[in-house]
Amino acid sequence: MSTLTPISFAETDLDAVAEHVGRVAVFIDGEGKLDPGARRVNRLTKGAIARLVESERWGKMKDADVVSLSYPAGMKADAVDVVRLERGAKGMAARKAGAALAKTRDGKADMLMLCAPLRQPQEVVFGFAMRDYAFEDHKTAESKRSGAVKVMHGKSAETEVACVSMLAVAEGAHMCRDLTNEPANVLTTTNYSERLKEMESLGLKVEVLDEKALTKLGMRTLLSVGQGSVSPSYVVVMRWDGGKKDEAPLALVGKGVVFDTGGISLKPGAGMGDMTMDMGGSAVVAGVMRTLALRGAKANVVGLVGIVENMPSGNASRPGDVVVSMKGDTIENLNTDAEGRLVLCDVMWYAQEQYKPAAMIDLATLTGAIITSLGHENAGVFSNNTSFCNDFLKAAEAEGEGAWRMPLGEAYDDLLKSRIADMKNIGGPAAGSITAAQFLQRFVKEDCPWIHLDIAGVASVKTETALAPVGATGWGVAALNRLIADNYEAE
Repeated sequence: MSTLTPISFAETDLDAVAEHVGRVAVFIDGEGKLDPGARRVNRLTKGAIARLVESERWGKMKDADVVSLSYPAGMKADAVDVVRLERGAKGMAARKAGAALAKTRDGKADMLMLCAPLRQPQEVVFGFAMRDYAFEDHKTAESKRSGAVKVMHGKSAETEVACVSMLAVAEGAHMCRDLTNEPANVLTTTNYSERLKEMESLGLKVEVLDEKALTKLGMRTLLSVGQGSVSPSYVVVMRWDGGKKDEAPLALVGKGVVFDTGGISLKPGAGMGDMTMDMGGSAVVAGVMRTLALRGAKANVVGLVGIVENMPSGNASRPGDVVVSMKGDTIENLNTDAEGRLVLCDVMWYAQEQYKPAAMIDLATLTGAIITSLGHENAGVFSNNTSFCNDFLKAAEAEGEGAWRMPLGEAYDDLLKSRIADMKNIGGPAAGSITAAQFLQRFVKEDCPWIHLDIAGVASVKTETALAPVGATGWGVAALNRLIADNYEAE
């Protein structure tokens, strides 16, 4: 698994600036006022910082923009990175500055951040940690990633404490990215379940339910998705009991299709290689559970993921088959490429039956239709409870993770009516992401607040985002952690 670049914290020591080997970062606000650290660097470089601030270029720069001065005279550093950032910057503005520094470092040099002028340096550190990521497990060349970061601030101890929980989020997001980026011949269903089991070392309680156990429980729809593959299907349950004893947990449920060919309803060949990311919802759940354990969250949360592979074979589910869910409803499977909802519905029902959650959130790379609707900027949010939904939307906005509420309604639900069973697994060509959500809502008990997150457009991207390189983004780990911290932590 990817590890975070080592980050240490120290009181500001300007005498150490001249001798630092690597990169030195200074922060200057829009008015161009130099704090003592920037003044020291300016003096060492014979006025280079002042000339930049007085230049026409500085006037055109925006918050979080960086100018790098290579091989500055008077210093041992390879470069000085001058960051334009207001002193009171917080949230995404500060995080983007940290991300910009991670890009300039490019995973190599030691970096000294002179953060004294910043009121919330932890936000810069978090942005740096989130962007300072590369998935290199399958490159034969030796990794060139090295180095460490030292953060200097007048309140270094307070800064370090503030960063603890935020770096736990970054580590959870990196785990999510690693899992989502991993090819399916490596991240098999068995390998995936074993990786999750390893998180018991963090204090999570992890239970792996194999096909024998799933058959006994009646998870027939989930098993029907995996029956065309030689790889066994699993449900992995991860519990974090950090809240009050006997208090109902928040349940997180994730779709973990390690590879999706579409089954007998075979996908087109173009782009099928991207379907290694079809377990992205389960990866978010795993990342959140890791984060909660690392920061010792005072909340009860249970994460459940259905891990399967959807392959065509002589034993695969056929279009037109009727399968009985764990709930007992019958489903006409008209499209075996609409398999994620069949995985989720059984796991969601089990979560409610077994754990009686206070609320439930499911996550899945469920439909291409949500990409048509929202592109790659926002996840689709569906909910039966406006208050619960607003809590999540508030958390997502605070973390800069795009999310947009989508409608539900009886007219959409009617599209799922089947002539021969209780329901179809597809509703037709119109409103595909909504009918998928309506299908899942049929497996939500009336008294359970529920959110469905369709993350097909945001789980993995072809162009870099503010805090992530190309590939898996880790979207959702920060937002769900914020939701839990703000609404479910015991005082």
